[in-house]
Order: sequence, then structure tokens, then C-alpha cells
Amino acid sequence: MKDFKYTRELKVGILAAVCLFLLFFGFNFLKGINIFSSTYAFQGRFVRANGLEEQAAVYIRGYKVGQVDRIRYDFSQDSAFTVEISIHRDIDLPVGTSMVLIQDGMLGGGAIELRLPDDMSGAPLASGTMLPTSIEEGLMDRVQHELLARLETTVSDADSLIRTVNTQLADSHLYNALANVDIVSRDLTSVSADARRIVANDVPRVINGAERSIDGLQASIHDVNGFTRQLRQVDLPATIARVESAVDTVQAAVGQVGGLVSDIRSADGTLGSLIYSRTLYNDLDSTVVSADSLLRDLKANPKRYVHFSLFDCSGSKKKKDKKK
Repeated sequence: MKDFKYTRELKVGILAAVCLFLLFFGFNFLKGINIFSSTYAFQGRFVRANGLEEQAAVYIRGYKVGQVDRIRYDFSQDSAFTVEISIHRDIDLPVGTSMVLIQDGMLGGGAIELRLPDDMSGAPLASGTMLPTSIEEGLMDRVQHELLARLETTVSDADSLIRTVNTQLADSHLYNALANVDIVSRDLTSVSADARRIVANDVPRVINGAERSIDGLQASIHDVNGFTRQLRQVDLPATIARVESAVDTVQAAVGQVGGLVSDIRSADGTLGSLIYSRTLYNDLDSTVVSADSLLRDLKANPKRYVHFSLFDCSGSKKKKDKKK
């Protein structure tokens, strides 16, 4: 009876131990920890945590290779957070590997990314090595530091713009400008109506006039073509010969006129002697003077000349009577 009691307690103890092991194994399995695999541990110090928590993922080029085991903090130092990570033992980190705190997803918490150096020929790091660290801002950090700052500036500019608009609305110049715009709009409407009227009335007349002008131009071209055909039918050599004969006749006449002019200019010719002879001029002048004196005397003593004429006439008459 006593042995059976011990056997039942032993079974209960073994069952409890198995349950505790399964609970521990299942909890670590759910956290992504493989308790049967050995790991390497590394450390790094950060100024801030950026939402990093224990059991956060550790990545190499986007592939999960471990997790964050522990986060210790000492706010008396600048790098207050010491992060301990563990990665699979089959991964060797070369000298130059750095630990970067990144944002895991758009709205997720922090995560650790191991950045491998370009030269992978270095010796592998020993477990427990303190790695150099850096913090890479995520999307939310950029929104907070860049977008919000720009948004604040935009809001300030929008507020200034609204104040300016309100000031302009309160000023009478805006209303005057709107009234002027209304006047300009009415003028544009009137101009548009005039343009439509011109297009409806004057443009057809202009087109008709242009068509008539084109018809007249075509008739003129036809007349020019007829004149050209008539000109082709003219005996140009005979016409040119006649023109040359007329030119020769004109030149001969011009020569004769030139000879006449030469004779006139020469003192040896008749006309030249008449023009250039001083004796002829003097004789003509003396004759004119004598005739003038005679006319004056005739006007002064008309009886002298009349009496002589009458006496001469009576004497002639007596002579005629004697002859009879």
C-alpha cells in the first residue's frame, strides 16, 4: 500500500516536470528561441532605444538570424542602453560588423540589423564582443522631424496668406478692382458681339469683293496673254528698221538745224551779219530816229505838208486843163 503511494507521487512529479518543460519550450518557441541550438552573444550601446524591446528580431540583409535577449540601461551615461543579442552559431561575423537600430515595419517597434563590412576576409568576432552602433531613422522619425517641420512652416505661411486675404477683402481697392473687372467683362461682351456682327455681315462682303477682284485679275491676265500673243505676231525686224529710218531722218534734220544755228552764230552768214553787224544796227537806228523826227514834225506842222499836197494837186489840175 505504501509502495503504491510512492509510485503515484513519482508519476505526479514526472508529469509536473514534463509540463513545466513543455511550457518553457513552448513559450520560447513562440518567442522564436530555439533552446536546443547554441548561439553567439554580442553587445552594443545606444543613446536611445526607439521602441526596441526584448525578443525583438535581429536581421542580416533582411533575414532574421537572432533576437534581442536583454536591454540594460544606465541613464548616468550618454549611451544609456546596452543591448545584448544572440545569433545562430553557424553565422560568423567578421571584423568591421556594426549594429544598427532600425524601425521594424512602418508602425512596428525597433529591431537590430547587423551591417557586414565590404571586406569579408577579416577574422570572425568572438562571442561577447561589443559592436559599434548607429541609429537609422525610420519613416515615423522622418515624418516627425521633416514632414512636421515643413507642415508647421506651411501652416504659418497659410496663416499669413489668410491674414493678407482678409486685409485685402477689408480694403476698398479690392471692390474697386472687382468693379473694374465687371466693366471689362461687359466691354469684352460688347466687343465679342461686334466681332460676331462683323463676321456675319462684313466678312461675306469682303469675301465677295475678293472674289470679284480675283475675277478681274483673271480677266487682266487674259488681256495680258492676248497682248502677248499680238506682240508675238508683230514683224519686229521691219518695225525696228522703220524706227531706225525715222531716227536717221530726225538726226539729219537735227544736223540741218545745227548747221542753221551755226550760220546764225557765224558773223559771215546772212543772219549772222544781220545779228552781229553794228553798221546795220546803226543804219536801222538812224532810220527809226529820222522817221520819228518826221512824224513829230508832221504832228507839229500838218499844214505845211497838207498845203503842199493841195498845191501840187491844183497845179496838176491846171496842167491837165491846159493840155486839153
